[in-house]
Amino acid sequence: MKTSPLLGFGFWVSVVGVMFSPRGFWGRHKRKILIGLGVVGGGYAIYRLWDSHQRNMLELDRQKEREKQEEELMKIQLKNHFESIQRISDTTTLPYAMHELRARILERLDLSELRDRLMQGKGQPGVLSPQERIELWGRLKILSFTRTVAALWAVTILSLYVRIQVNVLGRHLYLDIARTAEEQDNSDSLSSHGREEFLATADYLCTHGINMLLVNMQSAAMEVLKEKQLKDTFSIDQLRETITQILDLFMKSEGSTYWVSYLVPEDVSTYRKIMASSSSSYELTNLMDTSKLEELMSETRTILLRPDFGKVMNIAMEKAVELLIDEMSPEVSGTAPLALAKLLPRVSQMSIPLLAEPENNELISTLRRIPEIEVFYTLVYADLTLES
Repeated sequence: MKTSPLLGFGFWVSVVGVMFSPRGFWGRHKRKILIGLGVVGGGYAIYRLWDSHQRNMLELDRQKEREKQEEELMKIQLKNHFESIQRISDTTTLPYAMHELRARILERLDLSELRDRLMQGKGQPGVLSPQERIELWGRLKILSFTRTVAALWAVTILSLYVRIQVNVLGRHLYLDIARTAEEQDNSDSLSSHGREEFLATADYLCTHGINMLLVNMQSAAMEVLKEKQLKDTFSIDQLRETITQILDLFMKSEGSTYWVSYLVPEDVSTYRKIMASSSSSYELTNLMDTSKLEELMSETRTILLRPDFGKVMNIAMEKAVELLIDEMSPEVSGTAPLALAKLLPRVSQMSIPLLAEPENNELISTLRRIPEIEVFYTLVYADLTLES
């Protein structure tokens, strides 16, 4: 029996239809299609993730660049502010304070009258009684040491104090600039007039604190020198020991921390009243906010009372005594031991270079080069404490 040609043709048509029909194609290639779509979809997703990551990285880089620029700008502003403070301190605050300190010490402890009376008594017998001569020489002995040791202590502590002021103010400026940048606030709690007023508190020692300082220094000198006679010979070591004893006793007078009151006023109100009454140039306009000035003064007082500052002050005082003794060594150690009476003119004369202007003051220059003191200033600026 033969098959009809039409039947054979229909068979192949049906086969081809099955092969190329959508359902047939999907059935045969479903897995491949799904895998292909998955690959394409995954690739697209990866591309989107990569593109998003690149955009985020680009934005992050831009943000970092903006932050870097803002940080650089803040550093420049801080540097300018700090240099301005340092310039005011070096050219105005310390020179003015030193000028006033020199005037007050030399005025309060003027030895010329004592010397003139002793010279008059020497040239004109009978002008002075033996008792008067003894009393005059005794006063000259006490006041000669008082003047020089007071000058040594005051210049040393004033130099340290002014540098502490600069670093305290510099740190507050940094915080103020950072706050202003963060809050976009243009207010300035540390205006130029305010900064100058805080730095000017260094004048308190010269205008007010110096009075009690000299009284207590004279008491210490009297106690240490009461057993030392004018005819006693002095070696350089004895001179160093005597000066050190006077300093130690002075620091303990009125209590171990009383000396801070020579430098820092009790409060802002009292300080402003004292300055207004003692200085015609003190202006009550354009002053710093009272609470801010109180904060700065309180912080400075706290630093002066810290144990690590006590160590720094001891280092500075030892260096000051060493410098003073080195200056006097050629005259004392290079000859036969001198009687105390012959040593007194040189002792009192040593107060003059100690009270010289800052640019010509060897003591101030020496203190600025002591590594331990420089480290302490850095810690003050960073608001840290020197470990023992």
